Amino acid sequence: MFCRFLCTLNHYFLKCVFSRKTFQCFKGFISSRIHKKSFIRDIIAGLTVGVIAIPLSMALAIASGVPPQHGLYTAIIAGTVIAITGGSRFNISGPTAAFVVILYPVTQQFGLSGLLMATLLSGLILILMALFRLGRLIEYIPLPVTLGFTCGIGITIGTLQIKDF
Repeated sequence: MFCRFLCTLNHYFLKCVFSRKTFQCFKGFISSRIHKKSFIRDIIAGLTVGVIAIPLSMALAIASGVPPQHGLYTAIIAGTVIAITGGSRFNISGPTAAFVVILYPVTQQFGLSGLLMATLLSGLILILMALFRLGRLIEYIPLPVTLGFTCGIGITIGTLQIKDF
């Protein structure tokens, strides 16, 4: 889907750059991606996600050991990238507390440069897993392992927050 989006964007970009009617061309691209029926619902959903994601991103930034403005920047940039690249009705994108357990020690030991490197490497690994279609391997991980991992993350986050009281 993303490749189709990029091809469509590239087609419209080339068509618009070499056209005298640049505004009409970009208007055509936007109108082909936005339907009037779902526009209001998309605006409401975007506002709802923004109201939740911005404070959550700031809180997770503090829990990761970086200033809250870094979480704010991340929420804005990630939200923009997610909005541009599209999605589906079944895809929810936003900040997760599970990464705090991994990112806090990285930030403490290596600083912001280590955090940036960890982010880039995890993104690269996810892209490679998608290219090799390794997502289907999750079927072979038993449910108790997944539940134990999730509970372990919750306990670890809880114990990390005790020092703040």
